[in-house]
Amino acid sequence: MRLIHSFPVTPLAYWLKMATLTPLFLVAPSALADLIDGRSKTIDGSVPAEEYRLINAASLTANGATTLEINAQTGSKVTLNGTAVNATGAANGVRLSASEATIANKSRVVSANTGLSLIRTVTSASSATVSDSEIIGGNRGATVSAESQLTLQSGARVIGTNASSIGIEAFGSRISATDSTIMGGQNGVRLFSNDSITDDALVLNNSHVEGVSGSAIVIQSANQTNSEQVNIEVNNGSTLKGGNGILLEVLNGAAANFAVNNSHLVGDIVVADGSSAEVLLDRAATLTGRLENVENLTVNNDARWVMVGDGSVENLSLNGGGVQFGNPGQYFNLSVETLSGTGGTFYMHNDFTTGQVDTLTVSGNATGNHLVALDSQGTEPVGAGSKAVVHIGSGDATFAMAGGAVDLGAFSYDLIKQGDNDWVLDTATRVISPGTQSVMALFNAAPTVWYGELSTLRTRMGEVRMDQGKAGGWMRAYGNKYNVSDSAGVAYKQTQQGISFGADAPLPMGDGQWLIGVLGGYSQSDLDMSRGTTGEVDSYYLGAYTTWLDAQSGYYFDGVVKYNRFQNESDVQLSDGKKTKGNYDTDGIGASLEFGRNIKLADDYFVEPYAQLSGVMIDGADYDLDNGLAAKGDRVHSLLGKVGTTVGRNFAWAQGKTVQPYLRAAYVHEFAKNSDVEVNDNRFSSDLSGSRGEFGAGVAVAMTDKVSMHVDLDYSNGDKLEQPWGFNVGARYSW
Repeated sequence: MRLIHSFPVTPLAYWLKMATLTPLFLVAPSALADLIDGRSKTIDGSVPAEEYRLINAASLTANGATTLEINAQTGSKVTLNGTAVNATGAANGVRLSASEATIANKSRVVSANTGLSLIRTVTSASSATVSDSEIIGGNRGATVSAESQLTLQSGARVIGTNASSIGIEAFGSRISATDSTIMGGQNGVRLFSNDSITDDALVLNNSHVEGVSGSAIVIQSANQTNSEQVNIEVNNGSTLKGGNGILLEVLNGAAANFAVNNSHLVGDIVVADGSSAEVLLDRAATLTGRLENVENLTVNNDARWVMVGDGSVENLSLNGGGVQFGNPGQYFNLSVETLSGTGGTFYMHNDFTTGQVDTLTVSGNATGNHLVALDSQGTEPVGAGSKAVVHIGSGDATFAMAGGAVDLGAFSYDLIKQGDNDWVLDTATRVISPGTQSVMALFNAAPTVWYGELSTLRTRMGEVRMDQGKAGGWMRAYGNKYNVSDSAGVAYKQTQQGISFGADAPLPMGDGQWLIGVLGGYSQSDLDMSRGTTGEVDSYYLGAYTTWLDAQSGYYFDGVVKYNRFQNESDVQLSDGKKTKGNYDTDGIGASLEFGRNIKLADDYFVEPYAQLSGVMIDGADYDLDNGLAAKGDRVHSLLGKVGTTVGRNFAWAQGKTVQPYLRAAYVHEFAKNSDVEVNDNRFSSDLSGSRGEFGAGVAVAMTDKVSMHVDLDYSNGDKLEQPWGFNVGARYSW
């Protein structure tokens, strides 16, 4: 027998007819198997395909079988495991009326009409669970009546195959899909609401809904007078796709409550006149698309609405979420009637050079504390303080720049309230930008790089007197840390490490008191300007030196001339999270003259006063960061004077070895003053001039008559420059 029905096609009439339909059966004995009044049956692949009708708590279990359509009524139960259901004619594949079904383990239900139909009678509803199986219908993949429940899980697929088909059509029911797919030729899901039904719901978890030619989800009112909302949740990596670009369409006076959690959607939400929608984005969800006629939008917990054009929302609430005004290079306006919440962020784009700026306009009341994140740029803003970024009609809302300031050219700007209703960039209290900091620090760092490589005779070559008059070679590894304060023009930390090596020989004149040698080496200095902005200086150098030592009087002289090639690189962290870089090379040349005397005291003690004068000149340079910031540095000069004393004692060690510990103190003064830098035609000065004290301790050891070693530690401090630590360790071999 086969069920015959005829009724109007309007949605409400359809479902009421299905709920009250008294079946009329035509006899077809060869194709129909009846199970009535609690009877149960289990079939497998050995049973010929038949049509099954279950009535009054009957049950059918099919394991690996093939059947025709299955019609279950009045408390009956269908279980399909690895079973194929192939409906004939216009029959539904599996039809449940006040019954339940479990369809699992790669079962497949196919119908030219509706694959799976869940119907509620006057007394009770139907339910079905589909897992790892396919439900396919020409017109409808599945239909679900009032108060019935369809659960999809573990790779379930419900598909409508015709061009005008619907994946799932439901009325006042609950649909849950986990790790599943719903697809229709026209719409993925179509939901009908009614004021007598309050539990309408579609809950998606890591599932995909697609309308091939139309909207992914359509909500319609059954009678165009209801006020109950249809609740939809899109959770945990779920996706929606509409062939017409629409994810959710609300029609005919329907009301929708659309919540997106931890999912990323691309497409529009369109609400027809007379209908309504509330949209919630939560738990880092994103929605990229238009919101047309949406009444309420709430964005929470790192979620974000990404606009694709000018937008408007009646009521906007941000609670730790944000609104992004398109992508860089796009400039949009957002209009809202009311703004509320706290901790929200408006991600806006700007080009103050051309005057193009995203704007937020609140026509009514605005409350809460909100942030504005603007794009950074390397070029100078034009009229930065004259263009309102935010305008409100009324209220006590506050707006501040995300990250404290936005980097625009040579300076960083915060937001300031202008009048009662506008927020503009604060040009009065601007500070230098990270890009400017990096430029100034790099130009300023070259002298300290040079001096870190040079040091004094003792810290460069050890106690040369231990091998006096002998030719030899030496090597020295060193490291330094410098903290430069704001009073120098820009604050930064510099950490240096490097290696030097050299060789020398006595001149044939002067009784072996004169040594002449060459040196070379490499150092790397890392600069830290805070907020993630860094710089790097790679220094390669060659030089020559001469040293005079008079053993009888203890006097000595040391002269060094050194050429450097500096390779400089900026790596700037900008306020909008992006980075920009730039690099340039410069040359430097400098010299050092040191004069002192080693005075021997009783019990092998000694005191060694000394004076040193060092100077270096480093070429200026022009270079650009890749965000357009232009830098120009003048030639850098440094002239450093040092007066100090070393005290120590020689200890005889086993087998003629000598150990010489010592302490050192010095007064240091930098005579050179301003070094000017231009950034986008804005002139800045850095100045390391001033005095500081220097303290050190070390030990020199004559290991053999050919090998000596030394270790030296340094500390210095002044009002502009502190060296919290410095060290070097070296060895000399005489031949």
